[in-house]
Amino acid sequence: MVRNKELLQLEDASLSKTSRIKYFNIVIDSGQGAIIKDVEGHEYLDLLASASSTNTGHCHPRIVKAIQDQAAKIIQYTPAYFANTPAALLAQKLSAVAPISGPVKVAWGNSGSDANDGVIKFARAYTGRQYIVSFMGAYHGSTYGSMSASAVSLNMSRKIGPFLPGVVKVPYPDPWHRLPNEGESEFVERMFAAFLEPFQTYLPAEETAVIMMEAIQGDGGIVKAPTSFVKKVVDFAHQHGILFAVDEINQGLGRSGKMWAIQHFDVEPDLMSVGKSLASGLPLSAVIGRQKIMDSLDAPGHLFTTSGNPVTTAAALATLAVIKDEKLVQRSAELGQVAAEFFKEQAKKYAFIGSWRMYGLDGGIDIVDPKSKKPDIVATNKLIYRIFELGAIIISLRGNILRFQPPLVITREQLNQAFEILAQAFDELAADKLELPPAATEMGWQK
Repeated sequence: MVRNKELLQLEDASLSKTSRIKYFNIVIDSGQGAIIKDVEGHEYLDLLASASSTNTGHCHPRIVKAIQDQAAKIIQYTPAYFANTPAALLAQKLSAVAPISGPVKVAWGNSGSDANDGVIKFARAYTGRQYIVSFMGAYHGSTYGSMSASAVSLNMSRKIGPFLPGVVKVPYPDPWHRLPNEGESEFVERMFAAFLEPFQTYLPAEETAVIMMEAIQGDGGIVKAPTSFVKKVVDFAHQHGILFAVDEINQGLGRSGKMWAIQHFDVEPDLMSVGKSLASGLPLSAVIGRQKIMDSLDAPGHLFTTSGNPVTTAAALATLAVIKDEKLVQRSAELGQVAAEFFKEQAKKYAFIGSWRMYGLDGGIDIVDPKSKKPDIVATNKLIYRIFELGAIIISLRGNILRFQPPLVITREQLNQAFEILAQAFDELAADKLELPPAATEMGWQK
């Protein structure tokens, strides 16, 4: 039998340390639905959905068949020069389901990162303006453009500057900014004043191309901005000829209980970036936007040799069909309510659960020191390691936030099994029974 340890040692000699955020010493071998298996045959409930890139679960039969059928015909002929049938069909379907009224067009990419680069390119090309506004706590990707707009980890800026010029970051209205006894309307007014401050002091609105936003931040902690704040931002943008772009890479395609996270806010974006689960984890992304914006660039301003290739677009067509036919958006909303009830009860029992939020099957659970209420990274690592030992995969965000994002196809029985595992780990932490092995002291995003 091939061993996890042997493969990891073999890989470690050749793999750059920046290529992985470390959690568990396993090598993933296979998966089905909401279950993944390592090379030694151990099975785990997947509560991460491959970082929300497998919303349809692992190896869905319809998606596997679509990939196999297309691969038997042609795997690749560059869409940079010639059309292919799946991509042509997918462009029309994506345009139709986009939460944008009027004529809509699509541009392909290979990852969410380059989709956000595309947002910057199209916004600058259409407006003729240079400045880009994004939010603190954002994760938009790891290419230079998308990383320039991100602000969630110092390791995404250490040693690799300078970054793209003209990017201005403003505070995101998340729970860490809320004052004691501050009502939501007061909070929104205060945060919107902070948003406006750059425009009032050094950032000319008439030279700003786009405001990029995760309406629900992903790696920032699964945090939903107040609806009234988002509406104020969109109104301000449109009053000043600034485009509003939403990053749907983590939160789109049913994850939040809506097809698109922006549909929680009753506003429309001008541009949006999509990736991750678009092709059920195969490398495909898209920039979707209003036709007049998407026609502002000529080729090869945003095209790539393999982007929109036949296999990935065939997988995406099957993915959209599965989401529709199996009612996965509705399923996410319904099972999300079940999960919300579970975490609500757990928060009543344990003081180390500082707060929690669920939007569909999309949750963040803050683990804190019960006395100081400050983030407790050690306790969080103890929990995720114990949950792993009990047979489920969950990771952390910002060091102390449990990231709860199971595949949308998870069964009710599997969800209940996950709750049992989580409840046992919570109970054991409360009883001070959990210890970390030496190798598990530095898991996840801590810097």
